[in-house]
Amino acid sequence: MSHTAEHTTHLAHHFADAQQQADTAKLGTWVFLLTEVLLFGGLFCFYSIYRSWNPEIFHNAHKFLNVWLGATNTVVLIVSSLTMALAIRCMQLGERKKTIWFLVATVLLAGTFMVIKYFEYSHKIHLGQLPGQWYTFTEIAGTNPHIFFSAYFLMTGLHGFHVLGGIGLIIWLIIKTARGGFSPEYYTPIEMTGLYWHLVDLIWIFLFPLFYLIG
Repeated sequence: MSHTAEHTTHLAHHFADAQQQADTAKLGTWVFLLTEVLLFGGLFCFYSIYRSWNPEIFHNAHKFLNVWLGATNTVVLIVSSLTMALAIRCMQLGERKKTIWFLVATVLLAGTFMVIKYFEYSHKIHLGQLPGQWYTFTEIAGTNPHIFFSAYFLMTGLHGFHVLGGIGLIIWLIIKTARGGFSPEYYTPIEMTGLYWHLVDLIWIFLFPLFYLIG
């Protein structure tokens, strides 16, 4: 089968050619990513306002976060962005097996991130460091320390759901790549998922200092 014939199998009927289809996919992805930026931008504003109202509480409460676990997760996500980029590059070069391995590595790193968050969340739940009315911890000076943990669980929890969504997408990419669904002529879904994954990484790079290094 020629490259042209292989490529046309991926062309949806409502597009004039493959380039138009790829450009449309990129535009749609960037619009989606813009909505994600707006979503988290609103949450960052929420964080900034409540921190300015309660600077002492945020300072005292952040000491009960494990900086080393947060830093480890930061490194994990940065490396996962690298493996995702390498997966895209390998598909551009037609190296299907390497693409699969780098995608698998990305999933494993994302899974590592979620496991670390599980242990962090479990510890906080055990201590009663929870949002709102569920807060029962008594060792933090100041009034209403639950405000800090409300912001923490809201923002890191939403980010965690994005990580889980990324894991699902990458697993789908692994399956489709293994079945020969992509080639150097057509790898748009891998590239678009890579853009999404880089945004997930970037958001965490902001969340880590805001919560773990606030002091």
